[in-house]
Amino acid sequence: MMTFTLNDYFCENSNSMPENEVLLSLVVPVFNEEQNIPILTKKVHQALDDYNFELIFIDDCSTDNTRQVIKTMNDPKVVLLTLKKKYGQSLAMAAGFELAAGDYIVTLDGDLQNDPKDIPIMLKKLVHEDWDLVTGFREKRRDSLLKTIPSRVANFIIRITTKLNVKDQGCALKVFKKETAKELNLYGEMHRFIALVAHLDGARITEISVQHHARKYGISKYGLGRTFKVINDLLLILFQRNFLQKPIYFFGNIGLFLFGGGALICLYFLILKLLGEDIWGRPLLILAVVLLVVGIQFFSIGILYDLLMKTYFESQEKKPYQIRKIFRFKG
Repeated sequence: MMTFTLNDYFCENSNSMPENEVLLSLVVPVFNEEQNIPILTKKVHQALDDYNFELIFIDDCSTDNTRQVIKTMNDPKVVLLTLKKKYGQSLAMAAGFELAAGDYIVTLDGDLQNDPKDIPIMLKKLVHEDWDLVTGFREKRRDSLLKTIPSRVANFIIRITTKLNVKDQGCALKVFKKETAKELNLYGEMHRFIALVAHLDGARITEISVQHHARKYGISKYGLGRTFKVINDLLLILFQRNFLQKPIYFFGNIGLFLFGGGALICLYFLILKLLGEDIWGRPLLILAVVLLVVGIQFFSIGILYDLLMKTYFESQEKKPYQIRKIFRFKG
């Protein structure tokens, strides 16, 4: 099998890569970051001077001069993608992934809290050790408790429910193989769970300690209201992980449990009736009937959801599995 090293590909060996081929695509969603953009662009150039890269800013309908600042820089390495309205960070990131032309895709925030100097280290780890995704771990996080406490709770829940041993799901600094990033389906607040979504798609993931700086300019877009969105998205991801391709096991089990409870109560009242007792109008009997009806409904939902999943895969000619690599041996 052919061996592959960084020097065969990266710009340390400039003859190994065509000048017009993009190695790295940096995807940076921004919203009202006019003061941070020039500084971030300068830091990216300093950190990645030896690499052929493109810096994609996705403007999520900023209300300040963010777009004008990016245009004024007139940097040939910079690509500006403007959205028609404010879609949120997840969809802005998805738009950046679709546009990215690099063999490796990097995500980072536009608020200067991530350090571009960490990117070469992460990239080399990804290539040398053949990972699909290398994510940053902010050991010394420079954020308020309003951001860190909900993040730690979410990280703990994810670790114990998915067995994905990543300490910092929320770190924006990540390096992907191109195919890993482009296969992600992002919506809601899913950008906070990119590592988990990639893990559920079969990606091999590791993490590495990175620097984290306090925000100097602008204001944080994080608030307590976003916590509820994050919880809902996390529940959705966990449901998809366990039951997307077999929803009957989720809804059917609930339906069988409720129907079974109602049936047992009805059997109890049947025995009482046979013994000559009056059972009409008892609240427990009404509860039994409700459990029977709701149990049947849940089971029916499971069947319908199962049929929808089959239609989803078959109508789009999608496979319910993904192949990483195929090796052929000549013996």
